[in-house]
Amino acid sequence: MEKKPVISNCRVMLIGGSAGSLEVLMKILPRLPKIHSYAIVIVLHRKSGEDMTLEELIAVKTITPVKEVEDKIPLQPGFIYIAPSDYHLLFEKSNILSLDASEKINYSRPSIDVAFESAAEAYGKYVSAILLSGANADGTEGLKAIKNGGGTIIVQKPETAEMPFMPVNAIENMSPDGICDAEEMLELLSGIDIFNP
Repeated sequence: MEKKPVISNCRVMLIGGSAGSLEVLMKILPRLPKIHSYAIVIVLHRKSGEDMTLEELIAVKTITPVKEVEDKIPLQPGFIYIAPSDYHLLFEKSNILSLDASEKINYSRPSIDVAFESAAEAYGKYVSAILLSGANADGTEGLKAIKNGGGTIIVQKPETAEMPFMPVNAIENMSPDGICDAEEMLELLSGIDIFNP
């Protein structure tokens, strides 16, 4: 890791990715200690109408409970939330998650940019994000919004990504707080509860 950021004041940790990102998540989530002071929200590009396989896979691999995202559910610390296929995920300032079926962005629904920008607007400096492997430009504008709001942004090391285009695009268009491999991401996520007030 070129820079070694510490993530504090984090209430929501977003993780976005596309092709090749599930492999990274499977290196991190099964080894992550149970989280307490923040929520993890995962936004992956998924096939339209996909069943609950992703939620079930992550739920059996992690000790942190996984909550299915439905429209207008509360966002609570101590849980992992996974954006469902075929909806954009939106964050409301009242700690409510909502779903939106408007047109695809960057050929995707859920769009990482839509979720990241919405979270930045709702949570400001209390949201952080990690962008993983993927084959299109989704996520870069969302990372910019989080950074501009005072949050911490991390990008996967392109040389460790199955599809490096997404992290490379982000790095070329902004200055992330950290460029990390899976082990370094695990270390950062494990430290959030320690550094949160």
